[in-house]
Amino acid sequence: MATYKCFSCGKKLTSAQLQKRFLCPFCGSKIFYKPRKHLAKIKAV
Repeated sequence: MATYKCFSCGKKLTSAQLQKRFLCPFCGSKIFYKPRKHLAKIKAV
């Protein structure tokens, strides 16, 4: 299950909560993003 984060209020949402309508149930925003779990640093050679 994918987890998303609301851009406006910052609450975490699951894809099950967003099945019917892609709206934040807390603030009504339509803008979401997937938070990155690990930031990979690549060193240029």
